Parts: sequence; C-alpha cells; structure tokens
Amino acid sequence: MKVIFLHGAPATGKLTVAKALLTLRAGRLLDNHAAIDFARTIFEFGAPGFWELIHDVRLAVLGAAAKNGVQLVILTFCYSDPTDRRFFEDFESLTLRTHGELFPVFLHCSEFEIARRIGNPDRVQRGKTSSVGGLRQFRIRYNDAPVPRANCFKLDSGARQPEETAREIIRHFDV
Repeated sequence: MKVIFLHGAPATGKLTVAKALLTLRAGRLLDNHAAIDFARTIFEFGAPGFWELIHDVRLAVLGAAAKNGVQLVILTFCYSDPTDRRFFEDFESLTLRTHGELFPVFLHCSEFEIARRIGNPDRVQRGKTSSVGGLRQFRIRYNDAPVPRANCFKLDSGARQPEETAREIIRHFDV
C-alpha cells in the first residue's frame, strides 16, 4: 500500500488536492475530518480521549486498508511539530510493517491565499477552521510544519491549480 500523507495548515488545500489526486489515480481518501467527525459522536471536541480515539481510528483504517489490498490511501492531516510527530511515526511504522510506502507532502500557501479560502461555505458546513481569528488561534496552539523527513515534498498550493499540484505529487513520487 502506498500512503500519501498530505499535511499543512488549515485552508492550504489538502482535501481539494486529495480529491484531484483521486481523479488521476485509483485510491481511497482518509480525510482528517472524517475521523474528527466520528470522534465527535462520542466526545466533545478536544475532551479527554478525543485525540486518542481519532488516532486509533486512523490507524485502524490504515491497517484495514493494508490488510485488504488497498493500493493507495491519501491521508489528510493538520500536522503540528513536535506535538504530532508520534502520530506520524505510528503511520510510518504501520506502513513499513505492512511493506508499504509513505510519501509525505507538505502543502503551504501565502497568508493572503489562506485568508481568501478560510471562510469558504464548505469549510463552515464541515466544521473546519473557517475564520482568520480561528486560524490565529490554531497557529498559537499548533506549529504547522513539514514532517521531519528528507523525502517530504513541499508544495505551494497557492501557486498552481489543485490538478497541477496532484500531477506534481504523482511525478515526484512516481505513484
């Protein structure tokens, strides 16, 4: 199984690029917010046990995908270093244990572009960070950064269309 780990700050286009990738390659999407939405059925956002459940769900889904022959999984994630490093290392370990490959991709764009995207109605509807103030609060608490891996591919998602970004990822990792 190949895992493309799309990470970056809110509104950098992770889900949009993931969907573009899936128009070019057969695979499955493990969207960051699917696990969050699931955890919200049991816990209030951020309550004790909330993030642990999300991580367990993501690992279970990746494990099931590997066990059942899914060839490509695109995982979107708001990675914060060093807070989320152990989560990433768990994904990496599971992928390697199942003889797979993990391809980290860090999406970033200008503050102007993020501010333009952050209030999109679909972000509000899905319960995502949807205001500049909310983004400021996110950045006070979290350090959105590329995962500390030599093969982490960094792309400016504001400099090109999502389809172009997806093609860059495919070319770079030969997936």
